[in-house]
Amino acid sequence: MWLNPEEVLLKNALKLWVTERSNDFFLLQRRRGHGEPTGRITGLLVGALDTVLDSNARVSPFRILLQVPGSQISWVIASGAAVEEVNKHWDWLVHNLLHSLSVFENKEDVASFVKGKVRGLIAEEVGGRQAAQEDEPDKFREALLKFELHFGLPSSEKLVTYYSCCCWKGRVPRQGFLYLSINHAAFYSFLLGKEVKLVIPWAEVTRLERVSTGLMTEAVRINTRRRQREFSMFLNPDEAFGVIGQLADIALRRLLDSEGLEIDRVLQQPARITKRILEEQALREYVLALFRLPRGERLHEVASCSMWTPHARCHTAGTLYTTDGYLCFSGREEGSCILLIPLSEVLSVEKAESTGLLPNPVIVSVRTKKAFQLIELHNRDELVENLNSRLRALQWKRSMFRSRRDGKRSVSSPTPYYTFYYDTGPSDEEEIEEQVLRNTVNSEALMTAFHQNQPGTNANKSMEQVKERLWEDHFTEFGRGVHMFRTDKIQRLVAMGIPESLRGELWMTLSDASSELESHQGYYTSVVQKSMGHSSLATEEIERDLHRSLPDHPAFQNPTGIAALRRVLTAYAHRNPKIGYCQSMNILASVLLLYAKEEEAFWLLVAICERMLPDYFNRRVIGAQVDQSVFEQLIRERLPELAEHVPDLSTLSSVSLSWFLTLFLSVLPFHSAVCVVDCFFFHGIKAIFQLGLAALEANAAQLSASTDDGQALMILTSFLDQVGSEEVSCPPSSPPAADDFTSISVSVSISVSSSSSGSGDIPAVRNTNISDLINQSYEKFGDLTVRQIERLRCRHRIQVLQAHEDTTKDNALRVVTPEVSMSPENLADVYDLFKTEHFISLYWGDSSSVAAAEAAAWHHGDSGRSYVERRYRLDRPQFKSLYGLLTPWPGDSNQHADTLANRTFTLLDQDCDSLVTFREFAGWLDTLYCEELNEKIRLLYRLHIPPALTESEDDPSLMKSPLLSSNRPLCVNLPSGVEGEQMDYQEQLKQMLKDLVKEKDVEKPLPLMNQREFIQFCKTLYSMFHGDPEENELFQAIATVTSLVLQIGEAGHRGSRSEVSGSRSEVSGSGSEVSGSGSEVSGSGSEVSGQADDDGREWTVSYAQILASLLTEQALVNFFEKPVDLCSRVAAAKVKQYHQRAGLLTLQQGSR
Repeated sequence: MWLNPEEVLLKNALKLWVTERSNDFFLLQRRRGHGEPTGRITGLLVGALDTVLDSNARVSPFRILLQVPGSQISWVIASGAAVEEVNKHWDWLVHNLLHSLSVFENKEDVASFVKGKVRGLIAEEVGGRQAAQEDEPDKFREALLKFELHFGLPSSEKLVTYYSCCCWKGRVPRQGFLYLSINHAAFYSFLLGKEVKLVIPWAEVTRLERVSTGLMTEAVRINTRRRQREFSMFLNPDEAFGVIGQLADIALRRLLDSEGLEIDRVLQQPARITKRILEEQALREYVLALFRLPRGERLHEVASCSMWTPHARCHTAGTLYTTDGYLCFSGREEGSCILLIPLSEVLSVEKAESTGLLPNPVIVSVRTKKAFQLIELHNRDELVENLNSRLRALQWKRSMFRSRRDGKRSVSSPTPYYTFYYDTGPSDEEEIEEQVLRNTVNSEALMTAFHQNQPGTNANKSMEQVKERLWEDHFTEFGRGVHMFRTDKIQRLVAMGIPESLRGELWMTLSDASSELESHQGYYTSVVQKSMGHSSLATEEIERDLHRSLPDHPAFQNPTGIAALRRVLTAYAHRNPKIGYCQSMNILASVLLLYAKEEEAFWLLVAICERMLPDYFNRRVIGAQVDQSVFEQLIRERLPELAEHVPDLSTLSSVSLSWFLTLFLSVLPFHSAVCVVDCFFFHGIKAIFQLGLAALEANAAQLSASTDDGQALMILTSFLDQVGSEEVSCPPSSPPAADDFTSISVSVSISVSSSSSGSGDIPAVRNTNISDLINQSYEKFGDLTVRQIERLRCRHRIQVLQAHEDTTKDNALRVVTPEVSMSPENLADVYDLFKTEHFISLYWGDSSSVAAAEAAAWHHGDSGRSYVERRYRLDRPQFKSLYGLLTPWPGDSNQHADTLANRTFTLLDQDCDSLVTFREFAGWLDTLYCEELNEKIRLLYRLHIPPALTESEDDPSLMKSPLLSSNRPLCVNLPSGVEGEQMDYQEQLKQMLKDLVKEKDVEKPLPLMNQREFIQFCKTLYSMFHGDPEENELFQAIATVTSLVLQIGEAGHRGSRSEVSGSRSEVSGSGSEVSGSGSEVSGSGSEVSGQADDDGREWTVSYAQILASLLTEQALVNFFEKPVDLCSRVAAAKVKQYHQRAGLLTLQQGSR
């Protein structure tokens, strides 16, 4: 065990210790007399001394000392009662610390560094032991307080766990603690007077790696878009790396993909995530993948035990996993012996008498009159009680369902359940026959009626008979049905190819679709009834692809096969609208229909899409892309020579995408591809990985010598085209057209010239038997395990999601860039701020209200918006936060700034969904920073008229203020000597309007501004100038402009015929040359305030009048035209955004 460092003045006082191992900084010593022959006098004396000492004073027989070269003082840092324990600590020191200590120039710093590291390891061990006993141990509470103190994040930022480690800055390690929370990884270190704080949001993590360099042993590297950080010297690197990967994966699935990936309900509630839940979730994901269980299954018990295996005539040691609906057993070596027992098949779970040879036995009886024996179960009583409780609940549910179903049958017509007749109206007999055909569920596999005739039929029949006999022998020995023992022998039988007569049955058995069918009797027929006749985007795509599914097979050249395929695909789209229909599903469903009954084919499709290939068939085929990324890493690890010659593996992964999506059905000859589907149902996605690696290895030499992507594609295509099966002696029918996958696969550019020149370099390929290729894949890559695949998927899902995020950002910037004048760099930084603001509310805000607003916006009124526009949007509080960070004009009143932010949000929220898109936000910001003066004034004007300014915003105190008067002009004190030079403002206004008419104006004329709105406008102008160096001049200028506009408004309101009002009428549209009947400035009287038609007309001014008045004051022109550095403003916002929002949200949560 690690010890708090304690000084030892003499390293070998009284010769009580013997040094066993040593280096420059550490000593491993053994207590003299321990482990030595009993005849030595020194050993006897030391042993007697240790014996007579009080138990509290006794010394462990082994210890590790920290020594500093040149010093007489050492420190005891570890001890142990067994040599294995202390050797483990010694190895950790050598591998994780020894190389790093050489970088310290001051040897005293070595002692401080090592002692700090040991104390961190002790805290971590204590925390781990206490966490195993209680949810909130004292040490964890202490770490939580430090986490909140150091980083100042809201209390809703839940800390999951923490680790003692080092963060590397160049070649210098900084010892500290890595805190892992639900949204961030945070590191804190205080060493030698220097403090280091790092906060890394999981949403910014792009890659996780384990690296090992000269100084860093087993380091975890966290990559973001801007930099990378290395953390090392973990007490348990495997555990730390796993937890980091899980938290990053969960956060990205929760934050970045709002509609695609499946995520467990527990993980959707971040406040409930703990380290223990993460461990349970990792084990659950592994169990679901290993046994290919439904995604909704919850893992209950995990118990080590042994099961009687009749084929081996012994008890096989392994692990028992129990879920909501299954008993699962796996041998110690993954895949050596697997047993799956649905609880729907279980009759009883009973305890048997315990004996010396059979300790704690449990007997599980199933409906096929078989029983399975489990022994060596430690918590047998609790396990049996829980299983029987779930078994009773399941039997009650089945009895209720059966009684309800029987009640429905008693009142239904005697028509067979698989035929539906609809009221088709008056039609001839052929139409009636076609309608019946479209709605009649086939009760047999299509292959029985539409078998492809191939040459060599006698040989094929004899081979089929041999396979059938082998399988019957296997059933006799290993059992038949879903609870059949799955061992290496069945793997060899599957590799040979399942006989056609048993293929449908075994597919249902190996995938456990039979249990789904049994527990959902009548479900398919009801879904068919509900779905047929409905039209949607999915049904349109299905109709388009029906005749492209195995077009060469006679079953799909017939209306019967086409109708069956239509029903299966349409029923599934109705069952799972989140997936609906995705290309390649038609290929899979057509093959399933050939060998299974229609209802069975439906449940097989359910098993593939929802259990065996999770996340493959969503809108962005995320699951398939994740597996392509995993496949690339496996190529680098398993085929390093090929990876060395082909450094860019994206070409190979783009070719292999269709392998995974269609299980090789689109690239192999049909009879060979069906053998691959056999292996897939037995081994899951592991079989596709193995076969893909085997295909690349068989062509590694040619692929390494290929000169372009086109040649590599032709090499693989030629190889796969000639892979045959033992059943077919002549070239079989062609696979489905590859055109079906062009919209899914990443396109590979192939020029005609390169293809033609490269084709001559491709040597002739010899025929390969599919069974041989499958066997080679098992022999060379069979050590690939489901656990390895799941861990790789977790890591690579991060990369794929971030790649999609980069694409979304690029598309958003591409849409917005032509509409704004800011630089692409600034626009990209603004996008990052916008996205971070969205995430912050998901981290700590009221995420339920945000989600509700977004969901409502997705379903209502957003049909015209693209996915890019809907990706990230801000609600009002989020927008106001960014407004305060980015607005270029300071205000004297926080209240008025808040008012302006509210008006701006209302103005930008044009579709009234209470959300602002990035496009709208960028346009607003571009106006403030990059547009000309008239556009800025136009924006200010729009902020003070409806819809931005509402009636409910009226401030009574403002109306009582004598700031402005509508009855007299506002007097301005001008400097002495200027009175004689005072200009005629009416003439100047006239000239300004003439200039405006000459400019091209494509904007829609703005409504007129009334007196109340103009008062609000003036208040905003006054608030903008506080703190400006030219504050006095600006106040003087705005007073002059306000006086002028008031005079204009008063003149229009009174409608006087005085000389002044006459000149003003000439300006405002009484037939003058400036604002004639065709003028855009005064058109229909909407832009400029015309003369009053009657004495009751409201006081109004126009945008053009306000703009022209502002242009008369150079100080105001300079203020609005003064360039503001957006880049520095954005940089400052990035620094303030986190802590400002965290503080506000903390206050809001505290006030509730």
